[in-house]
Amino acid sequence: MNPTAGDVHVNTPLTNISIAFLQDATNFVAARVFPNIPVTKQSDRYYTYDRGEFNRDEAEERAPGTESAGGSYDLDNTPTYFSRVYAFHKDVPDQVRSNADAVVDVDREATEYVTHKALIKREKIWAANYFTTGKWTTDITGVASGPTGPQVLQWNDASSTPIEDIRAGKTAVLESTGYEPNTLVLGKAVYDVLVDHPDIIDRIKYGQTPGNPAVANLEAMMKLFELERIFVMKAIENTAAKGQTASHSFIGGKAALLAYVTPSPGIMTPTAGYTFSWTGFLGAGTEGNRIKRFRMEALESDRVEMQMAFDLKLVAADLGYFFTSVIA
Repeated sequence: MNPTAGDVHVNTPLTNISIAFLQDATNFVAARVFPNIPVTKQSDRYYTYDRGEFNRDEAEERAPGTESAGGSYDLDNTPTYFSRVYAFHKDVPDQVRSNADAVVDVDREATEYVTHKALIKREKIWAANYFTTGKWTTDITGVASGPTGPQVLQWNDASSTPIEDIRAGKTAVLESTGYEPNTLVLGKAVYDVLVDHPDIIDRIKYGQTPGNPAVANLEAMMKLFELERIFVMKAIENTAAKGQTASHSFIGGKAALLAYVTPSPGIMTPTAGYTFSWTGFLGAGTEGNRIKRFRMEALESDRVEMQMAFDLKLVAADLGYFFTSVIA
């Protein structure tokens, strides 16, 4: 039968939808856990104080006409930061731009593409610097049975005690430093286990009503664990090479980090970590990031380039308490 469907209609992209698997920015924790410190220079020094000098009992009773007891503290100016520059680009050829349908905004999509790459890179560096063993003063390992020493029963076991384990971590850091952890970072798989853990559900169920069941969400957990903030690492990464079958996994893994994080960065202010962002880099934003678009005439293309300059610095190892393999 003529005319056929193909004769009267040529397939074109729908103008009201465009499908792209861009991760939500809130899935990434690298910019949210530790304070961001804008710096004008790529590298520099910062000071650390010996907490032992501040916590020693040295005041003495003073007799009339005598000097008071006195002392001093050590100041270390050797720690440094270095904001490395990370970059990624996407070229937009003239032929592609000229042939693009109205629904395709090649510049916007190129910008989102390169920004996404930068977020994944920073999240992976965050995990490598903070969310692994050998970084913090205390590492606790989850085991399937019979925990001893620096071990806990993995939290996917109904008989495990995550509430007590987290409280023990808070107490240990407080006793060692004088600062109680106020922040908990969880891998997504760990969070999923905790929301269904019988001990946690049992603690919050008494406030439930017929139309309002007990739900162990982040707000409930913060109250239960007596923490100011809880973050869940939801960002994913495809570890397969281009052209291979995609292999996605959570960047956070099966771990948890307790840490004291200052709400107000400043002089003589302890914190587990800082992000030093090189804002002095020409045109950089508050996180050391900038987007450039410039001409590549030899390629007959416009290049969209993302650069981000930062150093994710572990400042005080004693202010962190890390759980590894905390679920099976």
